Amino acid sequence: MDLKTIFESSIEHIRAHPADGQGTAVTTTRIRSGVTCDIEDSDWKLVVDEMPGDGGSGLGPDPGVYGRAALGSCLAMGYVMWAAHLNVPIEDVEVTVEADYDARGMLGLDDSVSPGWSAVRYKVAITSPDSYERVRDLVETADRYSSILDCLTRPLNVTRELSVMRVP
Repeated sequence: MDLKTIFESSIEHIRAHPADGQGTAVTTTRIRSGVTCDIEDSDWKLVVDEMPGDGGSGLGPDPGVYGRAALGSCLAMGYVMWAAHLNVPIEDVEVTVEADYDARGMLGLDDSVSPGWSAVRYKVAITSPDSYERVRDLVETADRYSSILDCLTRPLNVTRELSVMRVP
């Protein structure tokens, strides 16, 4: 089945059965040692770490890499899916995500400095025989429906539940 058929079948299925498109995704992270984290989500297993100079073992990318990768890959996949749906031929897609940070916030050195990113920019390069206007419209549509872009650009309810197991 081609991407256009798959995308449009998904639209029709969810239109007819909205509950099938709702759920809760669960990802579990455990410290292996030091700051090295093992991540599991269904059958997927990932490693997150810091470089040795930052207290890690360098066994995997740091959390910021995954955050930028989540945005970039979500956007790139969206462009390809929406291009298929909107009949906009594309030959290549590249998304570059840049995030500004100031380590003083993460290290608690200055409470006026946010520990998170201060700005995020993404650059989209699409190769297509179609017109600039059609590709721009495709990008604007895909951006409007990008789940990760949405999570990064609107207030989101985040809650915490803490369990403390006492060591005898």
